[in-house]
Amino acid sequence: MTDTPVDSLIPYDEIVQDALRSVVQRVLERIDAEGGLPGNHHFYIAFRTRYPGVEMPKHLLERYPEEMTIVIQHRYWDLKIDDKHFEIGLSFNQVPAKLSIPFDAVTGFVDPAVDFTLQFPMKEGEVAPEPEPAPPIVQGEPGSNVVTMDAFRKK
Repeated sequence: MTDTPVDSLIPYDEIVQDALRSVVQRVLERIDAEGGLPGNHHFYIAFRTRYPGVEMPKHLLERYPEEMTIVIQHRYWDLKIDDKHFEIGLSFNQVPAKLSIPFDAVTGFVDPAVDFTLQFPMKEGEVAPEPEPAPPIVQGEPGSNVVTMDAFRKK
C-alpha cells in the first residue's frame, strides 16, 4: 500500500458543490412557497456578474463588473425559481431592477440570522472572465442593496 493519494476518476468535489448549490435553490423555493422570509432571516447572495446566463441592467453590470452581492430581506418581488436559475426584482438606490441569476453563478450565500454560510469556488476548467474597466465601487451607499461578502469569508 502506498501513501500517495490516487487521483479520483469521480469528481467528488464538483458533485458536493452542486449539491450545496441546491441548498440555495431549496431555500429560495421555501421562502417563495411561504410568502416571504420567516423571523429575522435574510440572505446575502453573491454571484459572478459576467457568468453566462446572468441577466441584469447594464448600469449594475458596469458598476459590478466581476461580482455583486444582493440582499434579500424586506423588499423584493417576482421571485421565480427553476432548476437552473432564479429571477428576482430588487431596488438599487430606489431604482427597480430585475435580475436573472443561474445557480452556477452563485459564489456565496449567507443567512446572518443563523450564522449560515456557503461559499462556492469556480468549477474545474472554468475561467474567470476578464473584467472591463469600471469606476471605483463605493460600498455601503445609503439606500444600496449591495454589500461586500468579505466580512463573511473565512480566511
